[in-house]
Amino acid sequence: MGKKIRNLLKLIFLSLLIMGGKNIYAAEKTIIIGAPLPTAFLYGWDAERGIKLAVEEINAGGGVNVGGKKLPLKVEVIDTRDLEPGVPVSEALLAVEKLILEKKVDFLIGGPARSEAALAAMDILSRYKKVSIITTGVLTPAFHKKIEENYDKYKYSFRITSHVGVMANDFIVLMEELKKKHNLAKVYIMVQDVEHARKGGEYMKKLLTEKGWQVVDMKIYPTGASDFSVGLNEVTKAGADILFIWMDMPESAILLQQWSNLKVKALPLGFLNAAEQPGFWKATNGKCEYLIVNLVNGGNAPANITPWTMKFAEAYKKKYGLEPEGYGTSSSYMAVYALKDAIERAGTLDADAVIKALEEINLMGVYGKIRFDKKNHQVIPSLDPNEGAVTSIIQWQKGKRVHIFPFKTAEGSILLPPWMKK
Repeated sequence: MGKKIRNLLKLIFLSLLIMGGKNIYAAEKTIIIGAPLPTAFLYGWDAERGIKLAVEEINAGGGVNVGGKKLPLKVEVIDTRDLEPGVPVSEALLAVEKLILEKKVDFLIGGPARSEAALAAMDILSRYKKVSIITTGVLTPAFHKKIEENYDKYKYSFRITSHVGVMANDFIVLMEELKKKHNLAKVYIMVQDVEHARKGGEYMKKLLTEKGWQVVDMKIYPTGASDFSVGLNEVTKAGADILFIWMDMPESAILLQQWSNLKVKALPLGFLNAAEQPGFWKATNGKCEYLIVNLVNGGNAPANITPWTMKFAEAYKKKYGLEPEGYGTSSSYMAVYALKDAIERAGTLDADAVIKALEEINLMGVYGKIRFDKKNHQVIPSLDPNEGAVTSIIQWQKGKRVHIFPFKTAEGSILLPPWMKK
């Protein structure tokens, strides 16, 4: 064999080797998850932490099995700023599109967290055929209704967290038990002057009236208000037994301090963003004791809801140095595992196949059985973790967030302030 022929054969061999190497490299795909989140806010940063914890655990276990091949996960986070005052919805939409076009994400998990932004983003997901799982914010029933009304267009969107309809009804069940046990009858409502809180207050007023409660008044406070003493005195004069609060501003810490200092004989409960966090006890100097708060999904505070709940809480604390922080934490973590489960059963990253697999999911998770309504892609709620996704309503007791509802999974009883006891 001549020297020229040998050199030619070597060249061909090296070319094949290089091409084969490129093919092997190409086959080692990374599954990229885009996380559009308002990272400066609780519902953004705790969601990011939940997603990254799940990704870290899955990668440590070898990744996601796609048709017999294990692929790693990667997270691309982008700040949507959609919970900042004055930021237009268009900015969040640009962030979602940037994840799809520039970061080449395969799936989206997280937000946008603002309802208006998430609803508008559904058209982008449809255009690019990208499967998304909403895990934080977006409590409006309009989200799953939009999917049900136009399934073929919006089938790419799922929500693994609850919505205000379920949350309000959970509170009604709890309050009916309080009525029966302690002979309570009157409610005073305080809400922040933002749309979701005003509408939420009106909705609770309607439900409570239908159940026979006397709603004596509903007071609306501007964002940033720092004195609630006049309203609290009105609560006392009206003889209210329950003080229902719907606020997401940090000044709610002042409200609880004033409530405690005035010894108002009405049990405070509701939706308070700041009160979800482990640091709220310190922020109120312990004056938040007896406050009852809805954390939306189980596992957003430590509890023994399923075998996975405390395992998640301990892993979160080990990684981040504090307990799960509130709404958006456990749902964001579970969304990654739900996506992994669906991809592995589908055996592919194809959007339609993954949608079908998500619709068929039956996964026991941090806050109960994860299943989706096939018509509207809303996670199916329940008061029993063996049947569906359960909430976590907690009460601040001796510096801890104690899981007190659903009653089936409660770890403590509801306590009344000593100045309320008859």
